Amino acid sequence: MVPTVSLPQLLHPRNLHQGRYDFAKLTATEPQLAAFVRTNPAGEPTIDFTDPAAVLMLNKALLAKYYQVKYWQLPDGYLCPPIPGRADYVHYLADLLARSYPALPERKQVQLLDIGTGANVIYPIIAAQSYGWQVTGSDIDNVALKAAALIVTANAVLKPRINIVAQPDAEAIFSGVIASGQRFHLTMCNPPFFASQAEAEAAGNRKWTNLGKAEQGGRRNFAGRQHELWCEGGELKFVSRMITQSQLFKQQVCWFSSLVSQQKHLAPLQKLLRSVGVVQSEVIEMRQGQKVSRILAWSFLTAAQQQHWCQAKPSAD
Repeated sequence: MVPTVSLPQLLHPRNLHQGRYDFAKLTATEPQLAAFVRTNPAGEPTIDFTDPAAVLMLNKALLAKYYQVKYWQLPDGYLCPPIPGRADYVHYLADLLARSYPALPERKQVQLLDIGTGANVIYPIIAAQSYGWQVTGSDIDNVALKAAALIVTANAVLKPRINIVAQPDAEAIFSGVIASGQRFHLTMCNPPFFASQAEAEAAGNRKWTNLGKAEQGGRRNFAGRQHELWCEGGELKFVSRMITQSQLFKQQVCWFSSLVSQQKHLAPLQKLLRSVGVVQSEVIEMRQGQKVSRILAWSFLTAAQQQHWCQAKPSAD
């Protein structure tokens, strides 16, 4: 029932961030990045990826150069994501939709829902600028919502394509966000991976130790607030809740999806998918360097139903 797409060795072919960062071009786009660029032992330009300020400035340069986003600021302590890996998720979702409906008449009709868009609004930016999709980003955090809305309104290229909405119920995922009669071709989510703050901090400490910087344990170069990194029951419980609640919107969404960081969670999640009557599902594996992540996608529609579904223009209300 759940095929596994073969594991790619590199970023998705359409990912704009192949190979090493071109720091000459990036600093030309964002001159403030130059203050963080240094030379590594091989004589190549790089930044200190353990420095949150350097990572933030690199992201600003990448967004300006590749996605025409001129304003991008985050509140202190909020997640500053690695952009190349985020882009892969979007591109693999585009492939998933293309397999379901290769002749979609107008790509700009595609409606995407990003669950937990965060203050960084990265997924909507990449989707809107790479494919021209209409994207709704939802979140439960008022500070994140204000920051995301400011990024959208401050960038003319984003304003017509991205809508930021509040999820009023912390226990709900789709209810309160998807209106009656509203339809989405795709949903996506980068769920909180950890079950507790202690688990998140232990993972961070292991990373710093592996980098030879154990004294920085407890710090995260990509930051992140509690609801962005951990929740009760962690990833397994969150994605399980998402699957269960997706039944209520089985006719309004063509493909639901979520990242799944741990291989061991796939089996129980696949079992749950079968129990709720999912008709199609896929596991799409992605690799960025040594990191392997997975997209779990599911649909309550058959392939024939999806083609018929995609022929109708979704409501944007």
